Amino acid sequence: MSRDWNMKKRRPVRRKKIAPLLNNLEQALSIDLEVDGAFLEMAEYGPWTMVLVDKVAKAIEVENEERVRFVFLTLRGFLEHDDAAKWVEVDHGAIPFLMKGADCMVAGVHGADSSIEVGDLVWIRDMTHKRPLAIGWATMNAEDLTNMTKGKGIKTMHWVGDELWDMEL
Repeated sequence: MSRDWNMKKRRPVRRKKIAPLLNNLEQALSIDLEVDGAFLEMAEYGPWTMVLVDKVAKAIEVENEERVRFVFLTLRGFLEHDDAAKWVEVDHGAIPFLMKGADCMVAGVHGADSSIEVGDLVWIRDMTHKRPLAIGWATMNAEDLTNMTKGKGIKTMHWVGDELWDMEL
């Protein structure tokens, strides 16, 4: 599943210019980004807008199907913020499929943040090491993700090993 997107219009930005975007992200995920003094940049990556912190893509701004914009950490961002909200835990059987960009089926889900609602952006982590594996759109709420045994739980959009993960900046 290749996207062939390129980074375009990369430009430095001041913190105060993107402060509302960063504040929304911090509130949504209950984290502190700690970007004071960092070199901040923005760039376009396909239809997404990326926020780069010290030349590493840490956040993306994406649109859902209703064209509502959301800001979320990339997997590289979640490596530094593994305590962030909106998580879903999967067993080891799901990992090989997620690493190829497959959607997350509920059969592999073993836990989820109780605040997850249908249509939320969520991050998927392995249940043992709590390492980020993928990001996607929840198709069910937290209770259904953990209790149901059949169906697609998360529509994957970014995963370990995709072009964004492998990007050399």
